[in-house]
Amino acid sequence: MRVQRHAISAPHSSAVYELNSFHFGPASEKRVYIQASLHADEVPGMLVAQFLRRRLIALEAEAKLRAEIVLVPAANPIGLAQAVHGAPFGRFDLRTGINFNRAYKHVAAELKTMLTGQLGSDAAANVRIVRRHARAALADWRPADDSETLKKTLLGLAIDADIVLDLHCDNEAALHIYSGTPLAGAIAPLAALMQSHATLLTTASGGEPFDEACSRLWWELARHFGDRYPIPAACIAATIELRGERDVSEALAETDADAILRYLALNGALALDENQAIPQPLCAATALEAVQPLLAPHAGILLYRRQLGERVEAGDVIAELIDPVSGQATPLRTEVAGVFFARSGYRHVLRGMNIGKVAGRDAFREGKLLSL
Repeated sequence: MRVQRHAISAPHSSAVYELNSFHFGPASEKRVYIQASLHADEVPGMLVAQFLRRRLIALEAEAKLRAEIVLVPAANPIGLAQAVHGAPFGRFDLRTGINFNRAYKHVAAELKTMLTGQLGSDAAANVRIVRRHARAALADWRPADDSETLKKTLLGLAIDADIVLDLHCDNEAALHIYSGTPLAGAIAPLAALMQSHATLLTTASGGEPFDEACSRLWWELARHFGDRYPIPAACIAATIELRGERDVSEALAETDADAILRYLALNGALALDENQAIPQPLCAATALEAVQPLLAPHAGILLYRRQLGERVEAGDVIAELIDPVSGQATPLRTEVAGVFFARSGYRHVLRGMNIGKVAGRDAFREGKLLSL
């Protein structure tokens, strides 16, 4: 294991932040990148990373790693230092209000120009060329503050990886996964191994999240160059939502780490002694555009009537909202059939707050598809 320390703060900063990355296995063109808790108050991924580190140390000692595997167990040192009146606050940069998982540099537009006259008929050679130019385009990013420096550093560790896994969690949720539509086949075994209750795919979610900054450039370049040059989807990137914020346990973390390692083994990044069958998936992949957010029509006490992971039909009551003054109860119904996979951790909500998500079957939304 090799440890790299990355300075985040500029000279003469009033606060100093440092990012640590752990590198396992041989230096190789085949690379895997895994990070945890980019939203720093989402703890389950950090615990999963501890189990991954232990297993990777052992696998490296046994010479069973076939790729370089980069693990960043605490991807947001800035957010980890933030608290508001004693409560951890790691989703947004308190200085700017910007989500730590938004506004990553998308280099595809630059690459369309940079790659003119560079590509040929060899797909593998094209992948190497694209990655070289992607690194160069990223190097030209001039961060304006520590948060942008953090984003550039994380993207620099991941942009040339074959597999990128970003470990998050929701407020309260069943395990679910976000990825790119062109990656549906590559992501299916991961969804089965992780026992994902909703696997949500899109070509562009809006907001420029981390995983898409790594993967989306490939299908945008393939569309731009058309049949002239073969450009495969060379980066399998996914955001894995490890249930809810309070789902922090050794049993869950060990199970999740094992599933991730089995997925890496399927993709040739490491060798495992066990040869277990892939479990049956819990769901079919659906479009992120088919997710219905459920919004509170007024303030009140929130009582859920359905459990996470349940399949629901259009018109089903998901929750009731009780006005604490009048006592009036308002049923909150889903307009789509699908899986009720995420909900609010708060039990008193204000008008307009998102109180749940149902993964439907038919796309009906567009624009910015992710929550703030």
